[in-house]
Amino acid sequence: MQEEQDRPASSSRRDFLKIAGTLPLAAAPGLAQPQAAAPPARVPGIEAADRVFITNEDSNTVVVIDPATNKVESTINLTSFDEDPRPPFRYVTAGVAPSHAAMIHKPLYHGCIDAHGAVPSPDGRLLATSGRGSSNIYLIDAAQKRVIGNTPNPAAGATTNAERISTGILVGREPHEPTFSRNGKELWVTVRGEDRIAVLDVEATLRSLRGDASAQAIRMSIGTLPGPAQVWFNRENTTAFVASQKVARVDVFDLRMDAGGFTLPQRRVTLDISEQDRPGFTPFLKTSPDGVEVWFSHKLADTVSCRSTRPDFQLLDAVPLGANARPNHVEFVENARGKVLYASLARVDDNGPGGVASSQIAIIDRAAAAGSRKVVGTFFTHGREAHGLWTNPENTLLYVAHEQDELPGTPGAGQTVCSAFDVRDPLRPVFVAQIPLGSVALPSGELRNKKSINLVYVRVGARGQTG
Repeated sequence: MQEEQDRPASSSRRDFLKIAGTLPLAAAPGLAQPQAAAPPARVPGIEAADRVFITNEDSNTVVVIDPATNKVESTINLTSFDEDPRPPFRYVTAGVAPSHAAMIHKPLYHGCIDAHGAVPSPDGRLLATSGRGSSNIYLIDAAQKRVIGNTPNPAAGATTNAERISTGILVGREPHEPTFSRNGKELWVTVRGEDRIAVLDVEATLRSLRGDASAQAIRMSIGTLPGPAQVWFNRENTTAFVASQKVARVDVFDLRMDAGGFTLPQRRVTLDISEQDRPGFTPFLKTSPDGVEVWFSHKLADTVSCRSTRPDFQLLDAVPLGANARPNHVEFVENARGKVLYASLARVDDNGPGGVASSQIAIIDRAAAAGSRKVVGTFFTHGREAHGLWTNPENTLLYVAHEQDELPGTPGAGQTVCSAFDVRDPLRPVFVAQIPLGSVALPSGELRNKKSINLVYVRVGARGQTG
């Protein structure tokens, strides 16, 4: 792909600077829009087994990208279409592809609805994916790129799928995000529609998915805040933080361990974050690589904030991102040339690269002293409505998922795209590739991968961000 230069977003129809007070972008013009140079053929920090996984909410698929080529390697199908040769069970009937709503309401459809959350296990061997609408969790073998628990399809034939999709593990209404405990023994799932957390025993879940009817996948349910969005653990696996999309509060749980390495959670405190998140809508959080900070995205408040992971969990920073920025995820990059936090912005701005509308990523310099961190620059993502972010273990590459399709008249027209950036200088990211996500070939027709949400970079067998 021919390289373009990122250009300042000063003429955005939703001006980045329309907030109370002035962001420091004007004070750091050299960082406001990092200049894209010709990208290297290969950014250091990619191993042969590395893969990027992206959940696609409207198609109920998981795309697998090979970062060595920045191309789609395969698509993991979580739908149950084409498991039966009769028309009511097929994706395309008489040459007509149905709407999304019609897809998931077809008779006897038992596949995923609204594939959303995704997280790798600490060793990168498993990927947990949530079906928001189907109220379940799937586990995917990250090395084999296949859903655990699929079974041979009794109706298999020339025009049907060879396998029948697993029904996963039913956890309750609106499971939003799954997160593995640091030792990999548990999977905590925020059940957003039931104000609780489902805690799964990972080994028992694997046995259950593989047909052991006696295995009890769910260890316990923990009552928590209304609308819990996500759990993240501190590095020592002694504290769990729970954010909410209904109230301006954060639950903090102490985690003692039993002899088998399973948690014995007890609520320690509920933090009032109304000064940082008046609307009470915090969809995402993550702890820093050094383990001393936890960062939150406050989507409707157009802010990210940071707290200490140590009692009394005091507020360290609250960073405004601009009017209608709508932050989704945050990601850390730390290497020899800088220490930053990236926040993906759902807002779409005019005058992106090549004059095409694009979302942006805000850059926050974490090398500054706590209490003084601020936005020092932004860069265009080469896609619309940026959502998931994840970096490789070496912190040299960043991948970005997008919810919206690309515009007509652009190279990726009609496609949901993923973007890759060289972040060896994290303050000045360099665009590497825009990757159209394409489609999965079902026996009855092509199902386009659509509306990307979560994205994770996985190195099988290596300790990752959840470890």
